[in-house]
Amino acid sequence: MATTHLMTDAEVDANPQVKVVFDDIRATRGSDFVNNIWRALAADPPGLKRTWETVKSVMAVPGEIDPKTREMIYIAVSVANGCSYCVHSHTAAAKAKGMTNQEHGELMQIVALAASTNHLVTALQVPVDPEFDVK
Repeated sequence: MATTHLMTDAEVDANPQVKVVFDDIRATRGSDFVNNIWRALAADPPGLKRTWETVKSVMAVPGEIDPKTREMIYIAVSVANGCSYCVHSHTAAAKAKGMTNQEHGELMQIVALAASTNHLVTALQVPVDPEFDVK
């Protein structure tokens, strides 16, 4: 259960600051669907706008990393941070961008491996090899 009100479409339409952001979300994504994260953030229109602009500037612009890979990175970080909502949301987005079940399975194996070896290195306080330092 949410800890804040999830704004309905009728409430969005009645709030011009929120409506402009929701309209941009829909236009950018080419979909009428607006996720619950945005509905929750709509309680604070300036925060909603700022968060959307940041997400849009990283996830919805051309770059060296393709959109599917961006979503897969987002999944990995969300798993590491324990964010179930983001794991679900970005898994759906990655699948919509072409991630296969095999790629998803491989990604989860990499995430699990990294978590395991990260814990080992942290527990053992292994120093960084000088060869890895940027020169």
